[in-house]
Amino acid sequence: MDLDTHGMIGTTHHRQDFWLWRLVATGMAFTLFGLGGVLLRAFVFPSQRLLPGGKLDRQRRARGTLNRTFRLFIRFMIRTGILTVEFKGAERLGQPGQMILANHPSLLDVVFLVGHVKNANCIVKHSLATNPFTRGPIANAGYITNDESFDMFDRAADVLRNGETLIVFPEGTRTPRDTLPRFHRGACAIALRGARAVTPVVISMNPRSLTKGEPWYRIPACRMRYVIHVGEDIDPSTWRDAHPLPIAGRRMNDHLHAYFEAELARTAPAGISTNKPSPMAANAESKLDESTGT
Repeated sequence: MDLDTHGMIGTTHHRQDFWLWRLVATGMAFTLFGLGGVLLRAFVFPSQRLLPGGKLDRQRRARGTLNRTFRLFIRFMIRTGILTVEFKGAERLGQPGQMILANHPSLLDVVFLVGHVKNANCIVKHSLATNPFTRGPIANAGYITNDESFDMFDRAADVLRNGETLIVFPEGTRTPRDTLPRFHRGACAIALRGARAVTPVVISMNPRSLTKGEPWYRIPACRMRYVIHVGEDIDPSTWRDAHPLPIAGRRMNDHLHAYFEAELARTAPAGISTNKPSPMAANAESKLDESTGT
């Protein structure tokens, strides 16, 4: 493997927080994550299927296993000095029929949320369902894969109507550096059809790292610091009762954009601008939007 020496040593004089140890610990964390996925798939989940109960019981056990595993993984990263995390309002997550809607600055966001919400469902990238390290947990937990089909929207709305908690990252991918999150309207379309409440979760991190396409060894000069803030519940009927669904979806999405932009600007470190729009905003609407008619 060829290391990106420019990315690794270009800021040597700024390194702090035991940089070399954090590099080693980060490699250990990625190794543990991959091995954990394989071990869960090969040993833990098969043994759980031998226990009595139906499909929902098996999913609940698998989700409980992931919740505890991710909690341990978070604790490992904190204790080895890779990162710090402050989670504000986590006790408000996990309500029946609740859509947890979060921005997506880094690779670890789903780990934080699944590790703090018991028995939560989640919409995940379709490619993760075929990844050898993640397909076992995704299949056994009954997570919904985002294949951008009408069936996916129906399944997501159904789990909310059935009282499950659903975690959604409406950007569909990690937020590019130096941009604001841009949400696909598909998440609002699902919320309007099935959610009892939408709870915004604003994830801030400084310095940015583990963004899309960034190798694991390009660690920041100092320890990553996450602040995760759970906002007040939003009632989808505010828009659903006032407008036809396509218009309601657009207006709800605009409201969420304004909310996240204001919260991220409020928590941004001094000297860092957050007013640059994402390149996604200039692109045509994705298949996710087209398939909902929003």
